[in-house]
Amino acid sequence: MTALSVRALAAAAIALATASAHAVPPTREEVVAWCTDADDMAHCGRLIEERQMKRLPGLAKREGVDLRINLFPSGTATFTDVENPMQPLSYSLYDSIDPINGVLLFRTDGEKATFVLLLRSSNRTVDLPSEPKLSPDRKWLATADFCASDCANELSVWRVARDGAAKELVWRTTEDWSDATPRWKDAETVVVEYKAPDGSRRTLERKLSADGWLKPRQP
Repeated sequence: MTALSVRALAAAAIALATASAHAVPPTREEVVAWCTDADDMAHCGRLIEERQMKRLPGLAKREGVDLRINLFPSGTATFTDVENPMQPLSYSLYDSIDPINGVLLFRTDGEKATFVLLLRSSNRTVDLPSEPKLSPDRKWLATADFCASDCANELSVWRVARDGAAKELVWRTTEDWSDATPRWKDAETVVVEYKAPDGSRRTLERKLSADGWLKPRQP
């Protein structure tokens, strides 16, 4: 290995370590506070990005409508907003998922908000309906997409690979859930906290090996 390649590798490792050291996902309370005076969902995304840029120095750069993410070990991925008043589209830096070398973007399409996972080592993206949670063994992501309208109303488990993430398991309920957030109890158990139709906060636990999971339809 040449001296130049050694220096390049060292610089890339330092850049990754710097981003990892500052990775702090925004809490629910922070998002509410930051977005209190937001004009719309896109503006909320920008307000989150402004703070996350400080927590994740060197990971991304905002240049007008372009959000540029540094890939690893080299390269750049660019996400460009569409400033169309009839159908606006925006991307904002939301978080870094360091164990899988991923970057999470907050995307708004009009007033609909979703997420995009970018894997920095392969420059592959995956569209996600809600903020994902990574399992302790780094093999799975969980998303909970429940709301009154325009949601799939399902708990989903995604298998993580270098070239992306694929939906592996789906669980649905006939009840009208809202404000649902997933977390992992352990590598084999996903937990969902949600608001029930009567307004109470409840919790559901499901093992990945349990009956009742569905296999998603393949495109």
